[in-house]
Amino acid sequence: MTAGVTVGHAPRKANRPVTAVQQEPEPPPQDDLAERFRAGDEAALRQAYDRYGRAVLHLATSTLANRSDAEDVTQATFVAAWLGRDTFDPTRGSLIGWLLGIGRRKVVDRLRASARETRVVETVRQLPDPAPTGPDPDTVVDRLVVADELARLPDEQRRMLELAFYDDLTHQQIATVTGVPLGTVKSHIRRGMASLKRRWEVDGAAPGPRPAGLPGAR
Repeated sequence: MTAGVTVGHAPRKANRPVTAVQQEPEPPPQDDLAERFRAGDEAALRQAYDRYGRAVLHLATSTLANRSDAEDVTQATFVAAWLGRDTFDPTRGSLIGWLLGIGRRKVVDRLRASARETRVVETVRQLPDPAPTGPDPDTVVDRLVVADELARLPDEQRRMLELAFYDDLTHQQIATVTGVPLGTVKSHIRRGMASLKRRWEVDGAAPGPRPAGLPGAR
């Protein structure tokens, strides 16, 4: 008998669980809003306003009583930030922190402006009413009308009426100044007044009191 070779079962390798290769999660894309803002990207300005505008407005409304003033401060903050974007350094702080810093300064400016306005208003209120600096407009018109009518009178009548009207002299004073007898002075003034009255009536002047300062018999 041929020596046989006992064939046994070949040893099997133990099954090892297959482990899936785990990949590291990709980091979220870095937010480059601050860099784009500083570079002058207008889309970044709009994005910054949409993202941080409420925070700046909250800062303003927490200090200012007037909502309109707070909205003005918010707008002024972003305008100032945009115009001064070259001074923003992302390595020294966040964009929102920088904006809130500007917002605080704008709030202080608004408070100071309001205080100045209040002081000006109070000062004006305490000022006395201004005294009249010139003649009443109606008086000026009356004098112009009378002057125009006087220019149409004979020389002697005009002279007597001018002394009475402009210099406010009495009949006796006119007689003394001119050397004309008192009776003649009165006659000239009476005829001159009658002529003026007729002219006013012809010109259609409305009846009413004599213009201020028009002389009467004195």
